[in-house]
Amino acid sequence: MTGLYDRIVALSHELRDDGDPADAAAMLTLLRLLYRVGREDLPLGRLFEGHVDARQIVARYGSAEQRARAIEVSAALGVWNADLPGDTLRIEDGRLHGGKNFASGAGILTQALVTVDVAGGRQLLLLDLARTPPAIDRSVWQVTGMQRSETHVVRWDGASLDPGDVVGAPGDYVREPWFSGGALRFAAVQAGGIAALLDGVRDHLLNTGRAGDPHQAGRLATLYALADGAASAVRAAAARWFVDDDDTRLALVAAARAAVYTAGGQAIIVAQEAVGVQALFTAHPLAAAITDLSVYLRQPGPDAQRMRVGAAVADGLLRAAL
Repeated sequence: MTGLYDRIVALSHELRDDGDPADAAAMLTLLRLLYRVGREDLPLGRLFEGHVDARQIVARYGSAEQRARAIEVSAALGVWNADLPGDTLRIEDGRLHGGKNFASGAGILTQALVTVDVAGGRQLLLLDLARTPPAIDRSVWQVTGMQRSETHVVRWDGASLDPGDVVGAPGDYVREPWFSGGALRFAAVQAGGIAALLDGVRDHLLNTGRAGDPHQAGRLATLYALADGAASAVRAAAARWFVDDDDTRLALVAAARAAVYTAGGQAIIVAQEAVGVQALFTAHPLAAAITDLSVYLRQPGPDAQRMRVGAAVADGLLRAAL
């Protein structure tokens, strides 16, 4: 776990902006960094994307002191938003009670942005996890992939809050276009994971002397098309982020998500066909690449994204073009 923390901190030094990218070039630079990290290590990519998300949110809505906290050289941040059924995180008499589900980086991060429901909407809190450490339940995260993302249930029982923990105003967290538009970051990480499958299958076939087989060459061609298509969809959405209105650019982000989701599912099938049963051995490099991607692709709401794209096509907001 120390290794993941160290990598997040090291990668932070490559971020050119503390907050949202200022132009298309900066956006593409950030997405290429996330893509590269996802290609290297998907659990690390998941955590680093959360770190970037948290930094952008704090830069957008936080105070000067909070922004300084977020960019400390030793800071590793994340965003914990998923409510814990039956024990939702809440503030009672100025203290924190309840928990969060799917808290990636639990036990690794130094700070977490969490959400609580208050009278005016969803409120953000920036928690120093050394000052307000949660109890971590590691029993739930029993999955075939992304184990190393340390995505657990966390709970607090009366942790005291500081006025400086409150970030922005109620409702800031879900403001558009940033809330839905932020999906482009994890789509870039996932696209990197698809490229990692292409790399792994290529290496396996070369090492086993099977790359010249015409069937395997066809599979490599298919994997390349899937990986390139996923990356192209992310790049297209990024290129138009600073050009289009909110409806169009969010439709493009949804289209990128849908394209990456579809390409990832198909790439997993082709990779398993190419490598065969060897890809199911835990010691094989492709085993983790396949299972990690399979889990990470399961971001919520894929059907809703496709519906958004379909509606945008029907309305004339999205048109296929070369």
